[in-house]
Amino acid sequence: MRLLLLSAPLLLAAAAAFEQETAPAPELNAAEKQFQEAMTNVTMTGHFTVGDSTDLHEDRYVIESVSKVKGDLWKFEARIQYNKKDVKIAMPLPVKFAGDTPVISLTNYAVPGLGSFTARVVIYNGSYAGTWAGATGHGGTLFGKIVKNDAAPQ
Repeated sequence: MRLLLLSAPLLLAAAAAFEQETAPAPELNAAEKQFQEAMTNVTMTGHFTVGDSTDLHEDRYVIESVSKVKGDLWKFEARIQYNKKDVKIAMPLPVKFAGDTPVISLTNYAVPGLGSFTARVVIYNGSYAGTWAGATGHGGTLFGKIVKNDAAPQ
């Protein structure tokens, strides 16, 4: 997903700039709890487009966990697999809720080594879909499935 994008689809500097909270974890409402559970130990796998082309490009993100930091900010522990790279990172991403539906909402979000991106990605019922754009004017759409990973061996 270009989003996580867009990060690919948000990397090392974002992780370095991210401050760990020492305060107790924020309380979660029902929608936030469902989002956290649905996005723990999953793989987002799908496709993205570039510009007006109908050609599909594969997208893959392994999300180990998400946790609310404060307000609309959520920490994503992920592995981004993009452009023959596999990078493990912790990304602070804004997630807004439209009722019970989480939307990852990036605006001119700096991704070290990749540039700045804007994206809106809706997550619902085991699927994701959205739009993405880079600072240089390229962009497109993205969509796919969110699948629980097998439990790690003990």
